[in-house]
Parts: sequence; structure tokens; C-alpha cells
Amino acid sequence: MAAEGSPTPSLARLADEMRESADELALEVIEEGLTEDQLPSLERLGREGQLSDMPTFIAELARELADPQPGRVRRGSQLAALVRDHARVREELGFAPREIVTEFLLLRRVLWRFVGRRTSALATGDVLVLERRLNDTIDRLVTECVVAYFDRATLELASQALRDPLTQLLNHQAFTDGLEAELDRARRYQHGATLVFFDIDRFKSINDTYGHPEGDRVLREVARLLKEGRRGSDLAGRMGGDEFAVALIESEPDAGDHFLTRLQERIAAADVPTDFSISAGQAHFPSEGDNSVDLLRVADLRLYEAKPNPRES
Repeated sequence: MAAEGSPTPSLARLADEMRESADELALEVIEEGLTEDQLPSLERLGREGQLSDMPTFIAELARELADPQPGRVRRGSQLAALVRDHARVREELGFAPREIVTEFLLLRRVLWRFVGRRTSALATGDVLVLERRLNDTIDRLVTECVVAYFDRATLELASQALRDPLTQLLNHQAFTDGLEAELDRARRYQHGATLVFFDIDRFKSINDTYGHPEGDRVLREVARLLKEGRRGSDLAGRMGGDEFAVALIESEPDAGDHFLTRLQERIAAADVPTDFSISAGQAHFPSEGDNSVDLLRVADLRLYEAKPNPRES
């Protein structure tokens, strides 16, 4: 038996044959997945989508069998990145995490059938080496998929913790924290920033007249207008109830007026009740407040003063 790192001629030939048969073996994995509904999500895809990167994985496995390289499937390697991308795309296509793992377990089964038909040409030692390399490499691919899934799930949970569940804007705490961070940056680079704070006039009347589902829809519509109307660097948040805030980063004192003009134009074309209106107040950093608390206080006071009838707000 050759040393672990030196493939025997028979093992090298088998690896070459596996690499040359990569497309056919990938098709076997698909047929296996479609059998008895083991991978039901495959049914929705065309042949190209079903194959995805599977031929590449098989070719890389063949290379690993013939010439094992510790860095080939190490975290951050090209193959590991390809596996993570494969898992991400499968998730986007609606595959459950179980299906993504099952796909690689079916790959193991198909490859072992392929190897089993050729073991008579291998020495006993080669079979043991082959088994260890094949199982270890597929285990690493599966682990990479699982880790990628949990990484994305953790990031998603962290992102959701910052979001208002109804509108997906920043929630009150996240907006305030983000505003304070932007003000710190503005101090360092001597930039201005503008806080616009507004709420929906007579929002209680909208709920009472049209019902709370319609009130929620209106809030989501306002959030949509904010997302589409702000710059990528600006912050937008739902501060609670029918109150919203936007932080215009690196802006001049008149930026708030321009923003509100554009917002009113978008509201006029939006799907909102005919009597819909907003009242707004604004404050500029650093001339009207040096921190988020002061800016919010000034903008809130000006919002109240702008109300057509504060008691109906």
C-alpha cells in the first residue's frame, strides 16, 4: 500500500474515471432525489437548476481522492465558498435545510455505488483510504452547508431584532442608536445631519373608520415611500405607533424641507385614504442639537406645533 499522501495507480485511475463521469453521476444524484420524493424541491426546477454545482463537487471529490489537500475544503477555500453559495441558492429556491443536507448524503450514496462497482480492481488498503477520504470530504461539505445555514439564520435574527415587524424599518432603539453613531461620525468629519420626525394626522380616525388592517396597510405604505425615497446612506425608522423618523446624513439645514416636499409628492400618488396627511418637525445637527435626544426633542416639538389640530392627532 502506498503512503497516505501518494495515490496508487489504481486509485488514481478510479479518481480520473469519477471526474470524467461527473455529469452522469450528478444526474444519478438528481434521479435519486426525485425517487420517493426525497428532495421534493427538485421537482420545481429545470434540469440546469437541478444539477446546479453538483458536477463540480464530484470533480473536486475525485481530485481529493487522488491527491488529498488539507486546504481544499478548509473554511474560506474556493470549494467551501462554492458549497456555501450552493446552499444559499438552494435556500432561495425554497429548499429546506434538511433537503440541502440530504442532497449531499445522496451524493455519498451515488459515489459509493460507483466505487462499489470497481472495488475488485483496488487493493484492500486502497479501499480503506478511499472510504476515509470520500466520507471525510463529504462530511466537510455537509458541515459547510450547515454552518452556512446557521450563519445566515443568525444574521437574519440579528437583523430582525433591529426592525419594526410591521414595516421592516428600523425600530425606535435601532434608529436612535444609528442616529447617535452617525452624529459621532458627523462630529469627526464636521458634517451636518438633519432629523425629520413626522406622524400621520388623525391616524386613530383611519383605524376607526376603515379598521385596523387598513391602518396597518397605511403604515406599511408610508414605510415603502420612505424606503424608496431616501438615499442609501440615510436612516429611516418607525418610532412607535404612527410616528416615523428619517436621518438625512451629511445634509444642509434645508435638506429636511426638500425631503418633505418629495415625500408629500409621493404621498399624493400613493394608495392612501383621500384625507391622508402628515405633520412633520425637523432639527439640524449641530446648530439645533448636539445629540440624538436633543434633536428628537426639538423635532418632536416642531411636529406638535405643525399639527392642524393637536387634539386630533
